[in-house]
Amino acid sequence: MLLLTLGTAAGGGVPQWNCACPGCTGARAHPDRRRSHDSLAVLGQDPSSWFLVNAGPDITDHLEAHPRLRPGAGEERTPVIRVLLTDAELDHTLGLLRLREARNVEIYATAPVRRALRERLALDTVLTPYTTLTWRNLPPPGQSPAVIAGIEVCAVPLSTKRPRYAADAPEDDSWVTAARLHDPGRGGTALYAPALAGWTAEFGKEAAAADCVFIDGTFWDDQEPRRLGISTRTATAMGHLPIDGPAGTAEHLAPLSARCLYTHLNNTNPLVDPLAPHHGVLAGRGLEVAQDGMVIEL
Repeated sequence: MLLLTLGTAAGGGVPQWNCACPGCTGARAHPDRRRSHDSLAVLGQDPSSWFLVNAGPDITDHLEAHPRLRPGAGEERTPVIRVLLTDAELDHTLGLLRLREARNVEIYATAPVRRALRERLALDTVLTPYTTLTWRNLPPPGQSPAVIAGIEVCAVPLSTKRPRYAADAPEDDSWVTAARLHDPGRGGTALYAPALAGWTAEFGKEAAAADCVFIDGTFWDDQEPRRLGISTRTATAMGHLPIDGPAGTAEHLAPLSARCLYTHLNNTNPLVDPLAPHHGVLAGRGLEVAQDGMVIEL
């Protein structure tokens, strides 16, 4: 199983168009610091068969940037696009609109995410004049997994956080999930969790059993949103467990044997600056920051 980190930024990307914080200013001055919306491409044993985990607004740029994801010689276009969604947030789903040129878009999602996209965002109404949408269930662990491109996938429930456009929708712990990806042929397992509101026992069990964990790196510490004036809420209150601190994700990840990488970095996170000393803190714990375009083989 090959994992391509197409993007590693939180909503808005780095730089964010309406922001002049140090992270955004630095990315404008140093193009190598730019980060696009977080997304992952997963390739199974057949290199011509792949799928996406989340589809942000820059998803077609991601596809064009990687030769493995382009149509093959003699093919006019990619006939089927498969997308696994970890939530219904706009920065993970707006790219579905940009995939309308495909003949068929298969969307794997939990029940509340499917309902939000079909009823609140009316994706069926908007996209069916252009393409065929096929909706598929993303089961939790313990049920028969979905199989995409030869990879067994399931959704690890994380939180009831709903996107703002569906704030009045019923609560469900599968609004936000982690994608568990298992290659039955080679035995490798990855866990992709770009949004993590709290460290649950179930998530900890899945992380301990994985070979590679991509995890929410939105904020460095809990007070970051307040301190920088982007919100009146803490990181945790916004649905993102911070990296640092006594209850931060770094403390949970450091003892694991898995390769652990942070993704979904907000533009305010000091980790968007490669010279920030925070990188050394993570390295001392055996943890990494994912970069756009990384390739990991399991």
